[in-house]
Amino acid sequence: MSGLRFLDVCAGAGGLALGLEQAGFDPVLLLDKKQVACETLRRNRPDWDVLQMDLLDFVPTEHPQTYDVDLLSAGPPRVKSSATAARTETDEERQLLEAAVLLAHAVQPRALLIENVPGLVEAEALAPLRDFIRQELEHLGYRLRWFVLNAADFGVPQDRKQGVLVALKERYFDLFRPPVPTVENHVSVGSALRVSMAARGWAGAGAWADQASSVAPTLVGGSDNRGGADLGPTGTKKAWARIGVNGGSLADLVPGPDQDGSSDMIKLTVPQTALLQGFPADWHLTGGKTLQYRQIGHASPPPVGKALGRAVADALRVRS
Repeated sequence: MSGLRFLDVCAGAGGLALGLEQAGFDPVLLLDKKQVACETLRRNRPDWDVLQMDLLDFVPTEHPQTYDVDLLSAGPPRVKSSATAARTETDEERQLLEAAVLLAHAVQPRALLIENVPGLVEAEALAPLRDFIRQELEHLGYRLRWFVLNAADFGVPQDRKQGVLVALKERYFDLFRPPVPTVENHVSVGSALRVSMAARGWAGAGAWADQASSVAPTLVGGSDNRGGADLGPTGTKKAWARIGVNGGSLADLVPGPDQDGSSDMIKLTVPQTALLQGFPADWHLTGGKTLQYRQIGHASPPPVGKALGRAVADALRVRS
């Protein structure tokens, strides 16, 4: 193994880990409690050490390779950022986020990266949670930087805002700069899906791609207790409809040569939603259609992870 080392918890489908790998980091361990997510990670990276376990049950002393890593990264389930957030002390989402922070006590990484909702950075209701995080990490000698990124600014064809916390040991902090946008013009849905939409000979693919000239609305994975795969609530489905997409469900195949593009909006396939999340075409999801889509909707877009990884690596390598 070469380069910087990282431990990734709440790894999901591997979006953040893939981006960090592209930025020059090598994983020592990836942890997630869901079997289907671990299967996805192992299928795409058989050489990665993947552990299926709830973060709340993880004992670092049983995995000594995680000590003194360069980076501890986490993409825990999204915390609530509404007015109810002040009453979420027992919610799993908050427990997992706090557990990721507390893991720094044992692991002692040089840097910590947590990706979550924009409200983690901005919402008044989450101020007590920010205070808890600040107190825990400052006690360990870290300094913190909070900011919000939009995945569209990094070449992801989607309007997806993410709240980010980067904490670094004192000696590295002043060297860290949050990533700046990597694209001047946002990538549209049509541009991202033009080739795949024409893959089965649909004559209307080009015209559809031309009119799908904006970025996608935020992909929403939804709760594990929800029904089948769809592209989100009513307001989001209306946004999809404006670019010619039926957001009520997902298709098994892209349109074929007999598709009448003038009569119905098309439906996206799971692999197409993965492209809209910034995953490469050769990243394979495991499980049924609904489980695959939930993994995608919950993932951190790899291009954002890559930009964040490069920004952290730049700070760490200067003082190495």
